[in-house]
Amino acid sequence: MTMPQRKLGANGPTVGALGLGCMGMSDAYGPADRNESLLTIDAALDAGVNLVDTGDFYGSGHNEMLIAEALQGRRRGDVILSVKFGAMRDPAGGWVSYDARPAAVKNFLAYSLKRLRTDYIDIYRPARLDPAVPIEETIGAMADMVKAGYIKHIGLSEVGAATIRRAAAVHPIADLQIEYSLVVRGIEDEILPTCRELGIGVTAYGVLARGLISGHWSKEREKTADFRRFSTRFSGDNLDHNLALVEALREVATARGASVAQIAIAWVLAQGPDIAPIIGARRRAQWAESAGALALTLTPADLHAIEQAAPKGAAKGERYPAAAMAHLDSERR
Repeated sequence: MTMPQRKLGANGPTVGALGLGCMGMSDAYGPADRNESLLTIDAALDAGVNLVDTGDFYGSGHNEMLIAEALQGRRRGDVILSVKFGAMRDPAGGWVSYDARPAAVKNFLAYSLKRLRTDYIDIYRPARLDPAVPIEETIGAMADMVKAGYIKHIGLSEVGAATIRRAAAVHPIADLQIEYSLVVRGIEDEILPTCRELGIGVTAYGVLARGLISGHWSKEREKTADFRRFSTRFSGDNLDHNLALVEALREVATARGASVAQIAIAWVLAQGPDIAPIIGARRRAQWAESAGALALTLTPADLHAIEQAAPKGAAKGERYPAAAMAHLDSERR
């Protein structure tokens, strides 16, 4: 089917209804197959995806270079590159801190442009709020780069309503990238209404809760050797409880002739035309299943059944370990 289009906010670009998140091809989920990663990017682009999301710290630059390789031979204007910056890493792959000083903005941008083999980035965004740097200073430096032609649009990531307002007062914001799924719905209270008031789109990541509500996770995978082993969602009684929610969703999905993953993605798509889910696939089969959600039109009865199966706030466990949660401006109340 033809990929539907969605506009990111009042001033942002038009993107396919689904975007492709490439982190797992370089980081966090264990070893990835390079050739399969390249083929997955190709498959998504051929299906009408134009939003490709990465971070300069995914694999310490590896992900950007992988994407650059995948895009060779394609027209640059057909792809919307979304890049996060600011996360600092050490040689062992550990997380050190965040740096969003004006000088750092320009430094990170320079390296991303080289690794991506491009002369501009479509949407550039700080990965987190740097507590040592006023957001106005960071956005001001990015605005300078917009004027210079190195950035087309400014985005945000994982920040709260007050920070969104302060950033938007400096320069128009295209979108907020933030986790949003059936089991992570905190943005509905204040953040999403603020974005809508200000004309800011939402690119939702984690729509399958890092595989938890994909329909493919099981108790036997509890000790999986990737970053999910540090998540309280994926362990002990929390995992048992969360998998029970998945089985309730499976009943809804089966009634619609769909997979659990497709129902979960279709639910996010149904939350508004200003929300574009980012699918974190690193294999063609994952992408193909996820793209099947575009064929689903959820009825009011479907949405009610989904809400009954997985009510807001029903999941147990935090979305990040405690140390990482402390960096989320979006979680501050």
